[in-house]
Amino acid sequence: MLGNDLLSKLSKEHEVVGMDKEEINIVSTDECKKAIKETKPDIVINAAAFTNVDGCETAKEECFAVNAEAVKNIAGNCRDRNIRVIHFSTDYVFNGKAKQPYKEDDKCNPINVYGQSKLAGEKYLQALSNNYVLIRTSWLYGVKGKNFVQTILEKAKAKNFIDDTMARTNAKADKPSILSVVNDQAGSPTYTKDLAAAVALLIEKNAQGIFHVTNRGSCSWYQFAVKILQESGFDKIEVKPIKSSQLQRPAKRPAYSVMDMQKFVQTTGKAMQPWQLALQDYLKSCKL
Repeated sequence: MLGNDLLSKLSKEHEVVGMDKEEINIVSTDECKKAIKETKPDIVINAAAFTNVDGCETAKEECFAVNAEAVKNIAGNCRDRNIRVIHFSTDYVFNGKAKQPYKEDDKCNPINVYGQSKLAGEKYLQALSNNYVLIRTSWLYGVKGKNFVQTILEKAKAKNFIDDTMARTNAKADKPSILSVVNDQAGSPTYTKDLAAAVALLIEKNAQGIFHVTNRGSCSWYQFAVKILQESGFDKIEVKPIKSSQLQRPAKRPAYSVMDMQKFVQTTGKAMQPWQLALQDYLKSCKL
């Protein structure tokens, strides 16, 4: 999802070589070494991750292999040639107990295996490279991948179909169909096309270090779902706010993971657009 938008954006100004998991196993040190030797890049961007947050709780070994050991392989192989590494991390490296947006130097204390694996990847990058950009981002969605926006729209369309069928047959459903979405997790939805544009800016400014990059503003998953339905013409569908505990998911989620982007604005001279406008852009792209 992110890789496609990075290729599209960066190919306009740079020569870009894209490699998917069918072409390279980044968990293999030798494959990373071979790819870097053959392509001789100035910059390596790692957009790969094991992002199944609940799945990480049981597939811990695979999760750490992709999110941590692979970063170690990439950073180690880039170090000798002084190749800049751009790597993506997550708001889930924080425990969610903050009352204000997290800054880049705030203490990390992940509460699930996914966050722990991403933090381990961050530490490998910082230990092995003096030439890196570490981007923490959150709640990603984009045109070329399964995401929360798509899931909400699919459920809304399915509900609409059921309601229309009931109306045509004069039948009555035993129970009204309702979308239940958690309302006790706050974060910043981020459109991958906007994130790719932010990466281009950081490259242009020759930036170094850790940056928090999301679309501007914050909301709960419930508020996000309501906005998705409003913007898509499904505003008559009822959305019920629920607590995270009601879902009984294997992995805990941080209650608050909004991130401060002052450093990004100061470095690039640009601000990310609000998440509401980014959502509108995404929905327009989906209709093209």
